[in-house]
Amino acid sequence: MSEKTEHFPIQFREDMTVELVKASASDSDVIWAARVSTAGDKSLESVGSDASEAAGLINYLARERHGSPFEHTSMTFFISAPIFVFREFMRHRIASYNEESGRYRELRPVFYVPSKERKLVQVGKPGAYTFVDGTTEQYTMTVAAIKETCTLAYENYTKLLDVGVAREVARAVLPVTLYSSMYVTMNARALMNFLSLRTSSEGSHFPSYPQREIEMVAEQMEAHFAQLMPLTYGAFQKSGRIAP
Repeated sequence: MSEKTEHFPIQFREDMTVELVKASASDSDVIWAARVSTAGDKSLESVGSDASEAAGLINYLARERHGSPFEHTSMTFFISAPIFVFREFMRHRIASYNEESGRYRELRPVFYVPSKERKLVQVGKPGAYTFVDGTTEQYTMTVAAIKETCTLAYENYTKLLDVGVAREVARAVLPVTLYSSMYVTMNARALMNFLSLRTSSEGSHFPSYPQREIEMVAEQMEAHFAQLMPLTYGAFQKSGRIAP
């Protein structure tokens, strides 16, 4: 039997965090990638050029859905969010992922609880529904139930670790509200596809109804994207938030 070790205090969070770790992504990258189709080696002259002079080309590419020039970019984000948010990320197979492992490190007891602003009640049928605010009683019961469940789960997790059960087995008692961390790398085309599905915007030609928690992550990723590639982001908006 293993010697009992000191574990971590339980924490509850309402937020998601997104950090842009590195990026090779600019509007000018789209220009030279697009111009090679007609200019060949002369497209090298566009590398590092002022993209503002070719805003019309970027708008054209986005509008006509000529998407491959947008793939010659890269953005890597470090994201902290509950596991159930990351499971939704995995639906997007146009990105690269590396997530922390519960096999190799003791998982920290940081769990998600919805904020008071989180709409709790689903109205309508699958495929045609909206969410509305819950009552004070519903919110209080939700938070209490999540905290009770997570506290018990972590207590059982540490009990198993203390008697020598492997981390990869003990983690089976933990809920998907547990926070994890992950690197996500996407190109601009993949990110626009992600944003079109994981954000709700009045300007979208095809309305999306994402789960709020992944939308909280997507909104922060979108803010980084808009700053890195303002012309491309503007074209994305003008084209109705449809990925090229």
